Amino acid sequence: QVQLVESGGGLVQAGGSLRLTCAAAGRTFRPYAMGWFRQVPGKEREFVASIKWITGDTDYADAVKGRFTISRDNAKNTLYLQIASLQPEDTAVYYCAHTGQLWPGHYYYRFSDTYNLWGQGTQVTVSS
Repeated sequence: QVQLVESGGGLVQAGGSLRLTCAAAGRTFRPYAMGWFRQVPGKEREFVASIKWITGDTDYADAVKGRFTISRDNAKNTLYLQIASLQPEDTAVYYCAHTGQLWPGHYYYRFSDTYNLWGQGTQVTVSS
């Protein structure tokens, strides 16, 4: 059984930076891809970024492109999201997600239904 545990969220001023971490525990951790999503109350979970676990190919939502960087450490089974130039509209609970589905390209990794395992989330709050 694989578990995902996020950390690194917090309260930060606009323009600041954070690094979110998603640590995977379990002997059967072999994703094809991992993703980061975020959600604010009353809204659907929103795609942020994804990464193919073997190749390291990445994809980003337009709203975060150039400010967010997704990366992984295969040896440590750990996923990261480096967030720079934070804005108040980035305030949300951030979730990491795991999928064993293999799709060409990045399109299907933008949908939460593609992922079968989620972390508990970490709150990011950006003050103006």
